[in-house]
Amino acid sequence: MGEMQGGENLLFLTDEQLRQGIEAMFFAYRGFTADPDRILATMAYGRAHHRALHFIARIPGTTVNNLLAILGVTKQSLNRVLRTLIEDGLVESRVGTSDRRERNLRLTEAGAALERKLSDAQRARMRAAYRAAGPQAVAGFRQVLEAMMEPELRSLYHAIRESDT
Repeated sequence: MGEMQGGENLLFLTDEQLRQGIEAMFFAYRGFTADPDRILATMAYGRAHHRALHFIARIPGTTVNNLLAILGVTKQSLNRVLRTLIEDGLVESRVGTSDRRERNLRLTEAGAALERKLSDAQRARMRAAYRAAGPQAVAGFRQVLEAMMEPELRSLYHAIRESDT
């Protein structure tokens, strides 16, 4: 591989360089979640609500079990989040067509509007960062993120991305 800006050879990163990357990830995540957090705080919602809304929007009709697999949370935790979102009219739960034990989840119009508002804030931040970094950095960033994923989550990630095509 080539060298990064500043002459850092990617194959021989020092512990200090790795620590800097870890810290950059922590601070970037704070920035990435800051805008949605401000919106959600006005509604007494948190990041778990945001993640549920995001993936229900991405996979309309997804099942509770699929959402559990994606989010990696306990059933009890997800049920608490879903109960709130359903009671507040943001998500609807329907009995499965092929398996009546399943619950298929969809956003209501209000849920879709909130999810759009949250995602718009994150897209604006990502768009600005991607433009500032350039296409090569964007491709490298995606490669790094995918390499950090657990293999089963990487497969799940690719399955969600492939559903777009």
